[in-house]
Amino acid sequence: MPFFAYKARNARGELLQGVLEGADSGGVADQLFNTGVTPVHIVETSSPVVDGDESWWTRLTEKKVQPMDVQLFSRQLYTLLKSGVPIMRGLSGLQESAINKSFGRVVKDLRDSLDAGRELSAAMRRHPTVFSPFYVNMVRVGELTGRLDEIFLRMFDYLEFDREMKARISAALRYPIFVVSAMVIAVGVINVFVIPAFAKVYAGFNAELPLMTRILIKTSEITVQYWPLVIAVIFGAVIMFRVYIGTESGRYNWDKFKLKIPIAGKIILKGTLARFARTFALSSKSGVPIVQGLNVIAQTVNNSYIASRVEQMRDGVERGESILRTAVTTGVFTPVVLQMVAVGEETGELDDLMDEVAQMYEREVDYELKTLSAQIEPILIVMLGVLVLILALGVFLPIWDLGQVALKKG
Repeated sequence: MPFFAYKARNARGELLQGVLEGADSGGVADQLFNTGVTPVHIVETSSPVVDGDESWWTRLTEKKVQPMDVQLFSRQLYTLLKSGVPIMRGLSGLQESAINKSFGRVVKDLRDSLDAGRELSAAMRRHPTVFSPFYVNMVRVGELTGRLDEIFLRMFDYLEFDREMKARISAALRYPIFVVSAMVIAVGVINVFVIPAFAKVYAGFNAELPLMTRILIKTSEITVQYWPLVIAVIFGAVIMFRVYIGTESGRYNWDKFKLKIPIAGKIILKGTLARFARTFALSSKSGVPIVQGLNVIAQTVNNSYIASRVEQMRDGVERGESILRTAVTTGVFTPVVLQMVAVGEETGELDDLMDEVAQMYEREVDYELKTLSAQIEPILIVMLGVLVLILALGVFLPIWDLGQVALKKG
């Protein structure tokens, strides 16, 4: 159905504006009247969110909504609901106190949607770049079970874990990225400036050069003479790769390949299993049915290959199979996870055991990330040694050969 932007006044005479779905403008007007709001202006729009009065330049330059905004919003809303503050008054206070103007507008749209009769989860679904499908589904569960305050507290903890994980990965990769970048820059400088200078010197020798030297000189010539083509090829390859992983099959194959990368693969797998276990425990404790919970988990593991295996588990559970049996057939879960699932199913404490699994994998990921630099350092040293060896053989071997010839003649 199309979207319609509206302006209306409530019983207190306050001007409200927002966007509603409807078959036509009359249907939207009926929705507004049913909620005690009198429509003033209704017009069809392509945007599911009200645009507001800010200029396009303000929208372009202002700070975007950050994950920390959503995390703090969850903690604040939990505190307000736990204290008995009505959700409309709580959202009003959060809107006024929002430091990030973009997020303030999101909170305002949530208020307008609630005022127009929408549920909170439906209002959040209109902002997919701010609230993930998992977040929206969990809020929906909170609405159905009457435990919305608990859901927001658990989502705060979940988002905190997710943020810390990303921060640790970023910190661990900072050193390797710096070293690799420095090596790439050094190779570029040598190709463009150093090797051409040596090539002029070698040209005056009128002697056959070693194979490694000829390869370096030819590579340098291609780089200097056809650098626009080289850059175009690199950019083209990057774009083609991004397009490929943007497809369903490409994303699946890339996510599957990432799990096999030395050193990084095991960290990605453990991090994914930690997210799976944490999400499973959260949804189970919140009263989400197993099938629905697995469907939600598949959207949050952030790996298409693992997600397909979780969906395979969901289909097996729907057919009446046990969680352990379906988990074994996927072939991606470690024996520790399978053992925990077996004990949890037998004792009825699967959510608590999955919480322990999540904590165990989080500790392992934390240890792996702390030692990541030490694990990568030998590889970087070998790469640097090979680079120096190639340059030494290519640049200095001809000089050494000519020196030996000169000594024999002397």
